[in-house]
Amino acid sequence: MTPREPYSYRADPDVPPFPDDRPLIVFDGMCVFCSRFAQLVLRRDRRRVFRMTTVQSPLGIALCRHYGLDPTDPVSSLLIENGRLYPKSAGGLRIFARLCFPWSLLAVGRVLPRAIADWLYDRVALNRIAWFGARETCLMPDPADAGRFLA
Repeated sequence: MTPREPYSYRADPDVPPFPDDRPLIVFDGMCVFCSRFAQLVLRRDRRRVFRMTTVQSPLGIALCRHYGLDPTDPVSSLLIENGRLYPKSAGGLRIFARLCFPWSLLAVGRVLPRAIADWLYDRVALNRIAWFGARETCLMPDPADAGRFLA
């Protein structure tokens, strides 16, 4: 992943403008595991902090490319918060920290050294399709949550 300055995507003509006043989760909408994680966040994010988009959306594709990732082979979900990118375990643990109890307890993973947490994250990410399967179509949000999804 290419390190970037906060809000660097605003100056990238290939990234469509999007509301970035709240954290944005970019996830693989074809992956069953990733889609279930997104649904869990939607249910447990009672303060409605997070917005989401799929890697397959125009915004998701542009953000992946901006950060040097291949949108056709996503190996990480992304969290963009306050203009900063938090990939892999850093993003996942930040997300869990903002969810309601008991999910917030998973943020205790922050005590692990980043290399170990990312290694664990990578093991799941690289095997997620084999272990959990793939969807034939991208996750479609419930109408009540449609406003939380960006295209």
